[in-house]
Amino acid sequence: MAVTDAQNPLLGEDTCGSLLNKLREIWDEVGENDEERDKMLLQLEQECLDVYKRKVEQAAKSRLQLLRSLSDAELELSSLLSALGEKSFTGIPEKTSGTIKEQLAAIVPVLEQLWQLKEERIKEFSDVQSQIQKICGEITGELNPDQTGTFAVDESDLSLKKLDEYQSQLQELQKEKSERLHKVLEFVSTVHDLCTVLGMDFFSIVTEVHPSLNDSTNVHSKSISNGTLARLAKTVLTLKEDKKQRLYKLQELASQLIDLWNLMDTPQEERRLFDHVTCNMSNSVDEVTVPGALALDLIEQAVVEVERLDQLKASRMKEIAFKKQAELEEIFACAHMEIDPEVAREKILSLIDSGNIEPSELLADMDKQIANAKEEALSRKDILDKIEKWMSACEEESWLEDYNRDENRYNASRGAHLNLKRAEKARVLVNKIPALVDTLVAKTQAWEEAHDMSFTYDGVPLLAMLDEYAMLRHDREEEKRRMRDQKKYHEQQSTEQEPVFSPRPSPARPVGNKKVVGPRPNGGANGTPNRRLSLNQNGSRSTTKDGKRDNTRPVAPMNHVSISKEDAASHVSGTEPVPTSP
Repeated sequence: MAVTDAQNPLLGEDTCGSLLNKLREIWDEVGENDEERDKMLLQLEQECLDVYKRKVEQAAKSRLQLLRSLSDAELELSSLLSALGEKSFTGIPEKTSGTIKEQLAAIVPVLEQLWQLKEERIKEFSDVQSQIQKICGEITGELNPDQTGTFAVDESDLSLKKLDEYQSQLQELQKEKSERLHKVLEFVSTVHDLCTVLGMDFFSIVTEVHPSLNDSTNVHSKSISNGTLARLAKTVLTLKEDKKQRLYKLQELASQLIDLWNLMDTPQEERRLFDHVTCNMSNSVDEVTVPGALALDLIEQAVVEVERLDQLKASRMKEIAFKKQAELEEIFACAHMEIDPEVAREKILSLIDSGNIEPSELLADMDKQIANAKEEALSRKDILDKIEKWMSACEEESWLEDYNRDENRYNASRGAHLNLKRAEKARVLVNKIPALVDTLVAKTQAWEEAHDMSFTYDGVPLLAMLDEYAMLRHDREEEKRRMRDQKKYHEQQSTEQEPVFSPRPSPARPVGNKKVVGPRPNGGANGTPNRRLSLNQNGSRSTTKDGKRDNTRPVAPMNHVSISKEDAASHVSGTEPVPTSP
């Protein structure tokens, strides 16, 4: 030890060797014996050993602490890498390289980087999860503003994969939020349009659903919760149903107004005052978009007008009823159906005066009668058209007969060529009368079978008229044949009695030729009424009580003979062919 201490390069300083030398010099001066000296040296050695032990223990504790720190750092590194999902991270040292302090010094910067990365990840997770929490709260309607931004992040998994999952969830929620916001805005727009048409206060209705739906607020701050959407949908359905009911009510009122106007011949100037009511008469619910078109005050205005016209209609009931009765009589007259107008008008007056029937019921009953009359007139139209043709042919036949009796018809008088042309046309038309009457009889019989009633023309059974016409035509043909025979006989007698060169007297014109006449709308063949036809002459067809023909009785036969132009002029007038019995 003394040698070592003596070789200590430190000079000018106390060392263990120098101090031991000084101690020996002191002992020499004092005269300490060797035993004391050994004892004190042993004590010094023991004290030095204790100091070394303490230093070793301290060094061991320091090493153990460093090992623990290194182990903790490695554990934290592993935990951070696991939490952050980093399988490999730049700068991580190898476990076996360098001393403990070197390993610890190498791992600390990596830990600091990972701690910083962890804080950034936590912030990102917090932001994403806070947004998710906020949107979920907006959707469920349970968002608490005080809890915004206080979301606790689970630090056990801060990996990018987990962050991507949260970000994907956030994107889906943001998309759903956008869709919900779009749907809310659509609902709000629909409510606005409906309120505009219905004349209702939009702001009071929409803010009743949720205060954030007011137009003055920010678009993105509007509520998109399930409850808000449900209430908006319910509000829209309610308003649409209200719109539908109001439109139906308005259309009913418009229909009533038009009916009342038509009944009372209301002038157009007065009708135009309610164009805003009648303009939606045929529109569907979706087509009504004019602001205020279905407002309650407008409907109330229409109701008041209908009530006013109803009262006016009641006071003018007789005039309206007689107007409808005139329309009914006109239909019957055009269809040549006979009714008693006086009885019908007396019945109307008695019903109105008695008050036993509502005016609307009376008018509805008359409208029904008019509809039935129109239907029956339509079923008779084809036959009536043929009757008109038959009557027109009969008129021409009557004129042709008068024309043929005129001995001056071939004189060169004014208008003679026009009469000649008319006579030619009349002969062609007269030759068609038998076929026309045959067709008319067939159609009349078919009509009577279909309707189970007799077809009458101005109160006279049509088949009876045709039967009498056939009978009279047959009698006329027989008369013409007899007259021709008589004429030939007289000519033969005159030829035998007269000298050869004596002038031949013209035969006397036969008197009393029977002129067959067809029915006419306003009278007989020569302008005389011919409504009542005698049906009990010489084998004509008889009719039953309901006007139908009794086909069991014989009919006088008709002979279709060749008729000259002059003879054809005496045929009766008519529009349809005459049925011939074989």
